[in-house]
Amino acid sequence: MVQAILLPFTTILLAEFLDKSQVALLLLSTKSKHHLQLLLGALLAFALVDGTAIFLGSLVTGLIPALYIKILAAITFFYFGISSLRMSQDDGKTVHTGKSAFVSALSVIFLSEWGDKTQIVSAVFAARLNPLFVFIGVMSAMLVLSISAIYIGTQLGKRAQAEKIHKVAGLLFLLLGVGFLLF
Repeated sequence: MVQAILLPFTTILLAEFLDKSQVALLLLSTKSKHHLQLLLGALLAFALVDGTAIFLGSLVTGLIPALYIKILAAITFFYFGISSLRMSQDDGKTVHTGKSAFVSALSVIFLSEWGDKTQIVSAVFAARLNPLFVFIGVMSAMLVLSISAIYIGTQLGKRAQAEKIHKVAGLLFLLLGVGFLLF
């Protein structure tokens, strides 16, 4: 039992460290005061994506062509990039509401994680270990990483000028969108 939790936990923790979903969550947290909603949205997205991989294997990703998932994820990152760049031109006081913080985290992570290494690794672990324990290990790693990303983003948001944060976040979201289209 311990191995079935610790092996996925450690692997996912290392694989997802500074991954696009964690960078996206960090960037979202610099623009929001609704950290719990960000965390809950992110965890729901991870539970849906990785849970699907664990319980259904690669069947779902086989049903939806990877190209469509990449395009949808790229569009989502472009949307957040353009929104961030527009916010940099505002007064800098614009903050996500609780609902949009939840939806922002849910949508950007949900769309970007389909077919990701985490989902594939989760499916592989589930084929060899108890799926419930794999799910617990994967979600524990995602919880640790998400809390860390939100904390770092919050601290960054307190120390840096909002206009600069929005510009950098916008450019990074746009680069992530381009990355999805190219890779």
